[in-house]
Amino acid sequence: MRDHDAQPVGGIARRLAHILTTRGIDPIAASVAEAEPVPALLAAESRIPARYRTATADHPVVVAWVRDIAAAGRPGPGGAPGIAQGRSLLIAGPTGTGKTHQAYGAVRSLIAAGVRLRWKAVTAADLYADLRPRPGHDGERELRDLARCPLLVIDDLGAAKYSEWTEEITMRLINHRYNEMLPTLATTNLGMTDLRAHIGDRVASRLAEMADKVILNGSDRRRAHRHVAAA
Repeated sequence: MRDHDAQPVGGIARRLAHILTTRGIDPIAASVAEAEPVPALLAAESRIPARYRTATADHPVVVAWVRDIAAAGRPGPGGAPGIAQGRSLLIAGPTGTGKTHQAYGAVRSLIAAGVRLRWKAVTAADLYADLRPRPGHDGERELRDLARCPLLVIDDLGAAKYSEWTEEITMRLINHRYNEMLPTLATTNLGMTDLRAHIGDRVASRLAEMADKVILNGSDRRRAHRHVAAA
C-alpha cells in the first residue's frame, strides 16, 4: 500500500493558479504538464507507479470531481486547502480503457491544484493480502488507517476472489468512509450487477449513494499498443 503524507505547496502553486486564472484557464482542469514546477507534484510522482507518473485526468466527470474536492478543502498551513468531506468516485469499464490512468490523473490534478493531500492507493487484491491475519502483523490497525485516510484509491474493486471475510473487510472499510463522507476513488472492470455479487449488497448500496459514476468505453488500449509495437 502506498501512504503519502500531505506536501506543503507554498506560494508557487498559488502563483501558478493566479496566472492561469488571469489567462482564463481553470487551474484545476488545466493540463498537469503546466503544473510540473509544483514541488509537491514532483514529490508525489516519485511515489506513483512509473506507468502513471504523467497521467492526466481528462474525463469531464473526473475533472468535475477534482474541482469539487479541491473547492471543499479546509485551509491548512500556509492557506493551502486540505482534503475535507466530499463525494466519492467510481470509475468503471472494461479492461484497458484507462481507469487507473484517470484515477492517478485525478490525484495528480488535486496536487497540482494546490491541495495538501494525504492519500493511500492499493489494488483490491493487495488490500486483502495485506490485511489477512498472520503472526506479527496488526491488520486491524492497518484497516483503521485505510478507513480514516483523507483520500483512498482502490484499484480493481471486485477483482479479488470473493469470500465472507473479504466482504466483511470491504464492508467495514467502505462503511466507515460512507459514514464520515471521506472521498474514495475506486475503479472496477465490473458492471454494478456483477460488482454487487462480488462485494455484497450492503457495500454496493453504499457505493451507489456515496459515489459519482464514470463509465469508460472503448477497446483495450494495452492490446492496441502491443499491436503498434509489433508492427
